[in-house]
Amino acid sequence: MSKLLLGIDIGGSGIKGALVDLEQGKFDGERYRIPTPPGGKPKEVVQVVGKIISHFDYSGAVGCGFPAAVRNGTALTAANVDRSWIGTDISALVQQKTGCPCFVLNDADAAATAMVAHGKATSVEGTVLVITVGTGLGTALFHKGMLVPNTELGHIELMGKDAEEYASDRIRKKEKLSWKKWGERLSRYLQKMEALFWPELIILGGGVSKNFDSFENYLKLKAGTKIIPSTLRNKAGIIGAALAAERHFSQL
Repeated sequence: MSKLLLGIDIGGSGIKGALVDLEQGKFDGERYRIPTPPGGKPKEVVQVVGKIISHFDYSGAVGCGFPAAVRNGTALTAANVDRSWIGTDISALVQQKTGCPCFVLNDADAAATAMVAHGKATSVEGTVLVITVGTGLGTALFHKGMLVPNTELGHIELMGKDAEEYASDRIRKKEKLSWKKWGERLSRYLQKMEALFWPELIILGGGVSKNFDSFENYLKLKAGTKIIPSTLRNKAGIIGAALAAERHFSQL
């Protein structure tokens, strides 16, 4: 029987969880989602995490992706959630509330872990850059299958502003940009990433990846770096959080 572990993706608008088949890299059953409480403060968010764990009648280890730079389970930044998360030991808070051992990592790192383990990047031996395009721009960098954690490259300056305030899917919707205009913005961001890291492959994840055909032609990289959409789409964060937790707890 395949081993199952609960993965949870904590986001600025929703908190999602699912049981993950670790061998197959896919959901075992349906995903369960609860809207993120207004303000996204620690106490309220962890209460929702507890509700998701209870929904699955689950009592084992949990993996959580979180929108922040995370070191040893503690949030060092806070993106699209309340700033009171900074300095909070998320792993300890979840375990205290639910009784479940919890491994926490940056949400983009979680999504990328799934893409590299079970997506089209499995055969790439060099550098892979994963960009999750949604409320912000999450990034994860792999070299020879090894993760460089907490890159947070969505916050570099681009066109005089924070990159995710220029090229995220949230900005596309807010400014009602056409696929062409937004694709050209995203292309400028990808060109900057290419010039910094010269990856063999760039994977675009997040919900907008399902519309890849609508903006693919506007993405122009000077070195011809290959760009593909994630085949896991919005499932990647949950799957990757579960995979990362399994790896962490198996080494203890």
